[in-house]
Amino acid sequence: MKFKLGDFVRFVDEKREGYVTKIIDAQTLGVTDSDGFEIPVVVSNLTYVHGHGNTEIEKEEMPKPVVVNVPAISKVENGIYVAVANDNKAGNVVHFHLQNQTPTTMLVSIHAFRKDKYSSVFYGVLESFSSSLIYSASLADLDIWPEFSFQFLLHHKDDVKPVNPLNLLKKFRAKDFSVEQKDLPQLKQKGWIIRLDEQAPLIDAQKLKESFFKTAEEKKTVAVPSKEVDLHIEKLRDDYHFLEPDEMLNIQLAVFQSTIDAAIVHHFDKITFIHGSGNGVLRSKIHKLISQNPQVKTYMDAQKEKFGYGATEVVFK
Repeated sequence: MKFKLGDFVRFVDEKREGYVTKIIDAQTLGVTDSDGFEIPVVVSNLTYVHGHGNTEIEKEEMPKPVVVNVPAISKVENGIYVAVANDNKAGNVVHFHLQNQTPTTMLVSIHAFRKDKYSSVFYGVLESFSSSLIYSASLADLDIWPEFSFQFLLHHKDDVKPVNPLNLLKKFRAKDFSVEQKDLPQLKQKGWIIRLDEQAPLIDAQKLKESFFKTAEEKKTVAVPSKEVDLHIEKLRDDYHFLEPDEMLNIQLAVFQSTIDAAIVHHFDKITFIHGSGNGVLRSKIHKLISQNPQVKTYMDAQKEKFGYGATEVVFK
């Protein structure tokens, strides 16, 4: 029998169960038991536990999504998400739950691939405002997780024009799990929630064309920004004591956007934004904007010796 990361298995020669959390070699797997210890086990000494609800979907059965009440997730904007939560028993194992936070029914197909080898992860119907477990793995092995291919066919029961199927590739990165954990209402625990159906904003072709023909004088009207920009609200506004949290965030994001635009105009090779650690909201927002900017080559945590964990360095093409 062939096992893969996330499978729930039982030891043949003793009463012990756990998740496959590491592929050591062709004959040996690392299995994490309920005490959180990872044990090397010979494949022949393991048997698959059917019906546990992990990543293996039996061919003769369609997955049964767990339906939840809409009010319980009222704080989550409509969309398609992956909610990632730690296992209650094996602390280094995380479980991925696909969440359909839309009024449509979805036909879902998910595959994992690594080095041109593909495997089925999940398939089935996910009703509107419901959730289903799709994958389990060890967070410690993040670097060797496969890339995932998500395919969604959305069906609306009302008189609504059908939309095109949604196809996307997703490789989970360390930055996805570097932000502070949030409440996951559907799972009734904390974890990370990652939206799948957000798309980069459309670029106005005419405006982009006009920008290429701006004169040198027009470009010089944009002030040269600092190489290090502090986005802490007290550095931007004297009246920050009277601002609501969402107002502060909007001001910080506006300064970030205008500064990165100015850096591009003046052909900066790189720039550093100091956003602090805090609750991770500002960091998450600017990372999303950075990842969607076609002029950005890469970005990373800035020098920890100088900024701690509260700054991001952006490198331009």
